[in-house]
Amino acid sequence: MTGPAAGGDAAGGGLLLEASGISHSFVNAGGRFTLVVERFLLAARERVAVVGPSGCGKSTLLGLLGLALPPDPPSHGQASHGQSSHGQSSHGQAAPREPGRLCLDGQDALALWRRRAGDRLAELRGEAIGFVPQTGGLLPFLTLRENILLCQRITGRLAPRFVADLAACLGIAAQLESLPAQVAVGQRQRAAVARALAHRPRLLLADEPTASVHPTQADQILDLLSYVAERTGAGLVIATHDAARATAAGFRLAPCRPDATEPLTRLAYPGEAA
Repeated sequence: MTGPAAGGDAAGGGLLLEASGISHSFVNAGGRFTLVVERFLLAARERVAVVGPSGCGKSTLLGLLGLALPPDPPSHGQASHGQSSHGQSSHGQAAPREPGRLCLDGQDALALWRRRAGDRLAELRGEAIGFVPQTGGLLPFLTLRENILLCQRITGRLAPRFVADLAACLGIAAQLESLPAQVAVGQRQRAAVARALAHRPRLLLADEPTASVHPTQADQILDLLSYVAERTGAGLVIATHDAARATAAGFRLAPCRPDATEPLTRLAYPGEAA
């Protein structure tokens, strides 16, 4: 199989994403919920599957890493969130915490959030991140080709040949002039993958990319995500319920661990033994 070539400095294998000591809290019908990211490190070309039960914060993590959801302010007091990985207790005196970090492709995204630099955050999202939503999210009135070109147009990185290469790699070249409703579910999902990669992002995020397809297609989509991310040099993070399938496809697992006593989930990747 041939595919699109890696672009720019994406070919490097250094640290692409670093998140530590940050959280995101929100209120839903069940009350307040907090996702605590103790540590999440991702290198270029690395493939990680975020796993855990429904409602544990997998999609919230993608939103946080993808700069779509803001980290809690420093005054939120993460140290009160139950017992940390260092043995802190919510009933005792909290030790001083290291300052939080959220860095993407060498950019201090946490500082941008703190400064409320919304325009620069939007630029960084557009330049560095590709996102595949659960439902594909294609615009129904645009052809597959036009859908895939959207991110290129928004970022000013028009490269029709690269789109053609992506489509050929993903097996949808013959469907590029079709509307989403005119193609199969699996082909729509592949088009969503192509759209997320069309502007050559450094980080590719996919939320349950195999949830709506046949098991055979699910394996193919994970293989294709891995293949294209490797070819383009992107780091790849997916959220999934299917840890076994992700492991079989070569992904490393990052488990979300719900707290037994408090409405929060913790995530630390890589683990202490890594």
